[in-house]
Amino acid sequence: MILAQPSAHDPIRPSRRAALPAERIRLALLWLTGASGAIVFVEPSPYEFFSFLAIVVFAAGGLALRLQLVPPAVLLALINVGYSLSASTLLGENGVLMWILTSWYLAVTALFFAAIVAENGQARLAALARGCLIGGVIASLVAIVGYFRIFPSANELLLLYDRARGTFKDPNVLGAFLIFPALLALQRAITGRFREALGGMLLMALFGAAILLSFSRAAWGEVVFASLIVLILTFVTTHSPAQRLRIVLFAAAGAALIVAFIAALLSIDVVAQLFKERASLSQSYDVGERGRFARHALGALLALDVPLGIGPLQFSKYFPEDPHNSYLNAFMSGGWLAGASYLSLVLLTLVYGLKAALLRTPLQPMAIVVYAGYASVATESAIIDSDHWRHAFMLLGLQWGLIAATRELVRGGNTAVAAAGRAPSSPALACRAGPA
Repeated sequence: MILAQPSAHDPIRPSRRAALPAERIRLALLWLTGASGAIVFVEPSPYEFFSFLAIVVFAAGGLALRLQLVPPAVLLALINVGYSLSASTLLGENGVLMWILTSWYLAVTALFFAAIVAENGQARLAALARGCLIGGVIASLVAIVGYFRIFPSANELLLLYDRARGTFKDPNVLGAFLIFPALLALQRAITGRFREALGGMLLMALFGAAILLSFSRAAWGEVVFASLIVLILTFVTTHSPAQRLRIVLFAAAGAALIVAFIAALLSIDVVAQLFKERASLSQSYDVGERGRFARHALGALLALDVPLGIGPLQFSKYFPEDPHNSYLNAFMSGGWLAGASYLSLVLLTLVYGLKAALLRTPLQPMAIVVYAGYASVATESAIIDSDHWRHAFMLLGLQWGLIAATRELVRGGNTAVAAAGRAPSSPALACRAGPA
């Protein structure tokens, strides 16, 4: 990976590059990487294989790290240096070395996604988004099949505490993973023609059912939060009164359909019982002197006394469970260096990501969806450990790639910005051509 100055090259013009056999192979690998993100109940997972292969293939053809990507590169390096320093005396403990290596690798994947989007954004984003949609369909179907015990012999693999986990180890991660595909489907529903809009609504129903059956309270809240971001930003940035009316009507109709859909599911006794239990805001592991939120406060006090942190996978030795807070975990696992860098990275990403989402370029539709997806991860990270979520690092990388590509378009003042009104209104629509 080399450092490159911004050039006059238009990162939004994929037609000629996409026609090249080498680029077709790259796009196919991105599609496979996005789709394989749904299958992570084994390690190493298919995602590790395809993402590593994609990095090698892209690097062989030349991969530039633009100057706009230096801030996340530096902050990711500092985070992992903090982790490594704090773990230096713990490498003999079970799982610590693998935890450190995984952290470094995921940081590399984030920079990889940022670099490829900054160079040839539209075609590569389309291939990756289509793969994520397919991955969402796979994960959702498996989760629904597992929850209703269609194949009883697979119950142990597909369920955890009677909650659907599908192709994931944890129902919470299943719910979180499905948010980005759901946002892609949502934007197709509010911006596409009738056929695409209908397909988007059907996909949303599928993803929504799987998210509900994961019984992840965080995912329930975050899918609503992220959807509102997409609707609001699309409403604010569109110049079409007809599309604004469509968004309002869709939001009203969608809310009514969601209520009816949930009511139908809750008519099933076993679903209603678990829903009532999970909907409670006072779970036993949340409250009390050693509950989740008490651990957050006690852990924050401990972080003040340990500048180098206590090391990865050590928090549960001091408290009954893991921190369930990625910001706190950064301070605990990597000391002040990792914690401050992690927090700075999230804040910078949210600020500059919002700016990119508000600028009218051909990449704006995807910038809105990615921003909403990343914002949901950033907020959910306050109540869950997302440190090694593959899709979280993918969204981080995509966000910075969009930031870099958008800046270059605006600085260059090229025709792509002027042509934004003629660009595909939805990233999901741009995915129809497939990975190549």
